[in-house]
Amino acid sequence: MKMDDNPTSRDFIRLLPLTLTLEDYAGTEKINYLEKRLSTVDAPSGIDPSVEDFTYYSPWGNMAIFYKDFHYSNGLIKLGKIESGIEKLANMTGIFTVKIEKMD
Repeated sequence: MKMDDNPTSRDFIRLLPLTLTLEDYAGTEKINYLEKRLSTVDAPSGIDPSVEDFTYYSPWGNMAIFYKDFHYSNGLIKLGKIESGIEKLANMTGIFTVKIEKMD
């Protein structure tokens, strides 16, 4: 995953490493409700997410990884982009865990 350089992404990186429980939402994305709300300083009012986008939905306090394109959403902030393996993630069913770690 390649992270964007913005206050929300930097706030997420400070939480790492994280083990998250993901579940499917709307047949479009895998989500997790974070225990801590992330900074929304200087965040855009929303984005039009694409496949592989790693995002934070500020109204609900959840992160989302999109495996299908979606329409413009107010409050959605791009954190980064998944660089490989999105097909595997898209095919995962039910509730499952992933570990996200910072790599130097």
